[in-house]
Amino acid sequence: MQPPRLTSAYVIDDHPLFCDALSLTLRAVASITVIATHERLESALAQLASGGAPDVIILDLHLPDVSGLDGLIRLRKAAAEVPIVVVSSMNDPRIIGAAMRAGAAGFVPKHSHREVFRAAFEAIGRGQSFIPEGVEIPAAAAQPVTGREEALRRLSLLTRQQGNILQLICEGKLNKQIAFDLGIAETTVKAHVTAIMRKLGVQSRTQAVLIAQEASYSSVLQDGL
Repeated sequence: MQPPRLTSAYVIDDHPLFCDALSLTLRAVASITVIATHERLESALAQLASGGAPDVIILDLHLPDVSGLDGLIRLRKAAAEVPIVVVSSMNDPRIIGAAMRAGAAGFVPKHSHREVFRAAFEAIGRGQSFIPEGVEIPAAAAQPVTGREEALRRLSLLTRQQGNILQLICEGKLNKQIAFDLGIAETTVKAHVTAIMRKLGVQSRTQAVLIAQEASYSSVLQDGL
């Protein structure tokens, strides 16, 4: 039985020229004709929440409102079974491996030739995962659990709203400011903050921020240094 063909996509990247070029590539190599572009993660999350899930999502790891694997985790939770392909200028094998373990279905470096994109989306269309040829990623089961991977596990326990609040905490905002930004009561924010700290296993907002920072791709590189 042939898998369903990919016909729609989100492209989440804050570089308009790259979005245009990638949209053309998707049409040429994968016959994807319905493409929505988003410069920020929150915009894509809002469209997902409205019921507009695409067949595939293409995500850059560095966006104006989020940086690192925590953005991928939030998108993975919101996107249910939609495959997410990370397309990034960061192509270190440690980053690729971490992205795959965090829920990406594939990883394509931004500088890749068109045929690499073709191979990637053919694999994703068959329900398979994709990493660039020649990239060696040890099996996750054979690797020790790092602080970053434990941070990823804890962050995956948060709901979408809790993830939003943690992002605002990371930006240095107080409960009153978070309540205003999200249009909710300050008491509701306090309840969410309590739940966030419980799920992350921390005692303070500062410790929660450190957990979020541990999940960023910069710490992936530091693990191997």
